[in-house]
Amino acid sequence: MKKIRCAIYTRKSSEEGLEQEFNSLHAQREACVSYIASQKHEGWVLLPDHYDDGGISGGTLERAGLQRLLRNVDEGLVDQIVVYKIDRLTRSLADFAKLVERLDAADASFVSVTQSFNTATSMGRLTLNVLLSFAQFEREVTAERIRDKIAASKKKGLWMGGNVPLGYEPDGRTLKIVEDEARTVRTLFDLYLEHRSINAVKQRANRMGLRTKASARGGSGGQAAGEAAFERGHVYYILTNPIYAGRVRHRTQVYEGQHPAIIDPAVFGDVQQHLKETAGRGRGRSASGSKTSPLAGRLFDETGDRLTPTHANKKGRRYQYYVSNRMIVGDGNADKSKAASGWRLPAKSLEQQLASAVLTHLRNRLPVDLLIDPSADEIGRIHDLLDDAGAVNVTRSQEAVLACIQPATITPGKIEIALDCETVAAWLCVSSGAMNSDALSFSIPFQFRKRGVETKLIIGNGHSRAVDEVLIRNIAKAQQYYDAIKQGQTFEEIAASENLSKRRILQVIDLAFLAPDIVKLIMQGDQPICLTAKWLGQNPQPSDWQAQRRIVAAL
Repeated sequence: MKKIRCAIYTRKSSEEGLEQEFNSLHAQREACVSYIASQKHEGWVLLPDHYDDGGISGGTLERAGLQRLLRNVDEGLVDQIVVYKIDRLTRSLADFAKLVERLDAADASFVSVTQSFNTATSMGRLTLNVLLSFAQFEREVTAERIRDKIAASKKKGLWMGGNVPLGYEPDGRTLKIVEDEARTVRTLFDLYLEHRSINAVKQRANRMGLRTKASARGGSGGQAAGEAAFERGHVYYILTNPIYAGRVRHRTQVYEGQHPAIIDPAVFGDVQQHLKETAGRGRGRSASGSKTSPLAGRLFDETGDRLTPTHANKKGRRYQYYVSNRMIVGDGNADKSKAASGWRLPAKSLEQQLASAVLTHLRNRLPVDLLIDPSADEIGRIHDLLDDAGAVNVTRSQEAVLACIQPATITPGKIEIALDCETVAAWLCVSSGAMNSDALSFSIPFQFRKRGVETKLIIGNGHSRAVDEVLIRNIAKAQQYYDAIKQGQTFEEIAASENLSKRRILQVIDLAFLAPDIVKLIMQGDQPICLTAKWLGQNPQPSDWQAQRRIVAAL
C-alpha cells in the first residue's frame, strides 16, 4: 500500500490566546491528528513537522508556516495537506485557485477534517470556490457594516472614539467637559472674536502659554505627544469643529450631540460666518499687496533647476507663472539652448491642480496606510477635514495643502511629490509619530501642450484620456477563463481552446481577481497612467483587495 505523507497546517487570525498552554492551534492540530489516524487503513502517515501561523490573516499567502509547507510540497515531501477548515488554508478565492494549481503540479492535494471536499473533482472545486467567494464577501460586508454602524451612531449624537478633543474626556459613548482644558478652548474662540485672525490667535495663545491636549499615543522618537504650542492648523481645527457647539460631525453631515457644549452655538455660528466672509479678503497676499506664491522654493525641474515665481502684465491684467530659473533673462552669459528647454507654467492652474492632487492622494491613502493604527473615528474626522478643505476659505485651504509639499519635481510626463511629515501632521491635527512617512511620497501623470511658452496643464488622470481597450479586453478574457475554471475545465484545456500557452492563461486570469473599484477606474479610464496590461503582466497583484489598493494608490 502506498504511503500518503500528511502534513497538518494550522492558522489563527489574531494573537489573542496564543500565550495559553492549550490554544486554538493546538485544538486544530489535535483534530487533524485524530482524522489522520482514522485514515490509517488508507496508508495515511503523519509527518512530524509543524506548520503553524499564529496571528496572521488568511487574506494573504505571505505566511511563514504556509510558505515552508508549500516549499516541502514542491520538493515532493508532502502528499496531503490536512486542515481543520478550508479557511485555515486561505480565505481568498484567487489564492485558492493558485494553491490548487500548485498542488496539482506536485501531485498533491488537501483535505478539511470538518468539511467533506475532494479537490480532485470539478464539483469539489466548484463547491470550494463558492464557499471561498462567501468568505471574501464576508470580509467586505463586515467593513461596510462597521461604517454603517458608525454613521448610525453619530446620527444619534454618540461619540465613536478616536482622538479625544481638547476640552473633553470620554464618558461611555459620549463626552464630558474637562474644565481646565475647556478654558483654553473658550480663550481661543474669544481671541478670534477679538482679532478676527487665526495667525493672531496662534501668536497670542503661544504667548499666553496655552498648550494642545496631551495624547496617550507617543510621538516620534518615543516622546510623549501633545501638550505642544498651538500651530495654525490646530487653531483652525478647533474653531471649525462643531463638537464644541454640542454637535457631532460625520463626513459632510452635522448632528446634535449628546455631550454638553463648551461654546454657545450662537457664538460658534458667528465664528463660522466670519471665517466664510473673510475668504479671499487679502489672504494669500504679501505686504505690498501682490499675490504670494505658495510653491516658491518647492518646485524643481528634471535638471534640478528651481522654478521661480514671476509675472507678466498684458492689457492691464497680471499673469503669474513658475519659470525654470535658467529661463529668466538677465545673465548675458546664459546658455540659450538650455534656457529654451526650461519650463514656464501658469501659476494659478498649477497651484489648483497640485492642491487637488495632494488632497486626492491623502484621501486614497487615509483608509489604507496614511496613519499608523488609527481609530475609525480618527479616520472619519480626517476624511471630513479633507472633504471640507476649501469649503470655508478656498485660498486659505489651498495654501495649507500646498504648504505640505516639500519638494515637487516636474519631469516630462509626471510630477514627483514629497509631503513634509511634520506639516501634514500639524494640518491634520495628529502627532507626526502617527504618520506613515512611506505614504507621503507619490507621482502623478503630467500632460502639457507646449513648452517654453504658456502651457496647458492636465495633472493627474484627466478625463480626456481614452480608456485602455487592451487592458479592458484582457479583464474580460480573465473573467471568461475564470468562469471556465468554475465549470470544471483545466488550465491546459483552456489554453488549447484559446490557442495560447498555459503560462499566458495563468498570467491573464489574475486580472479576474482585481478589486471592483480598480476595475471601475480602468473602465472609466481613470486608473494611473502606468497601470497597463503589460505592467500587470509583469507585476502580478496580490489577491487581497486592500493590498491591491495600496499598490495602485502608490503608482
